[in-house]
Amino acid sequence: MAGGFVYETANDRTVSETTEILEPNGGESSKVESWRLHVLMEAGYPLPLAERLAGSEADLHRAVELVGQGCAPETAVEILL
Repeated sequence: MAGGFVYETANDRTVSETTEILEPNGGESSKVESWRLHVLMEAGYPLPLAERLAGSEADLHRAVELVGQGCAPETAVEILL
């Protein structure tokens, strides 16, 4: 989604544009979060817990490592968040 305004001078020689760009669906952070969700689910996290972790600043590698070492996903989320 983009918004903004365009200002033109009377002689059309100078055009100044200011635009605010908001990340649309499918933006970079959305792609990263989707990838993180996929990795977490592959590691064994149930969907609700994977969604919480995917959207957080939690260390993805540590999240996968904890579950891989036998930590329950619920406990891993408590440790990571």
